[in-house]
Amino acid sequence: MKRTLVLGAALLALAACGGRGPQVAIGPDGLPLPQIYRIAPEEADAVQIRLLDSVNTLRQAQGLTPVRYDPRLNSAAATHARDMAVQNRPWHFGSDGSSPLDRARRVGYGGLILGETISESYESEIETLGAWMEQPDTREVIMDPRARQLGFAWYQEPAGKLWWTLVMGTEAIQAPRPAPTPEASAQPAVAPPLRPGA
Repeated sequence: MKRTLVLGAALLALAACGGRGPQVAIGPDGLPLPQIYRIAPEEADAVQIRLLDSVNTLRQAQGLTPVRYDPRLNSAAATHARDMAVQNRPWHFGSDGSSPLDRARRVGYGGLILGETISESYESEIETLGAWMEQPDTREVIMDPRARQLGFAWYQEPAGKLWWTLVMGTEAIQAPRPAPTPEASAQPAVAPPLRPGA
């Protein structure tokens, strides 16, 4: 009986050791190190679709018009995501001093740039969107009622850090029609009626 109890206790202890979940690495600050979210090249389309669907779900819940991808804004976002990694800091200015508007114009986007949101993280696109929605300034960009186009891209460093960029825009503003010139306004709009006998 004693032998069975000792054997049972040993098996329970062994099972407890093997039943632990994955070990979480702890950093020098005593906090868990971030889990790396890797994006394989074949997953890029799925990431783009998930982000766009999520943004439009959030906008629809507020009664806002959905947005669609604009390839020029995607290009501007990709340029900035990589440039932030080169600079090793998340900010809105390019290493050449360019602004979000400058980058959009360089790729031929003629619409109005409403804003840009950026992030440096190890998190997924959905977690990053969630963080943006928690901050009033970045939420305002994503939920701008005027937005019609979206640019979204990322750059992932070999060690796993992600640099995210989202740009919101709207169609080109229509120029107002020019006012009629004085000569044009002096001309009658319709021919005068004919006088009898003329």
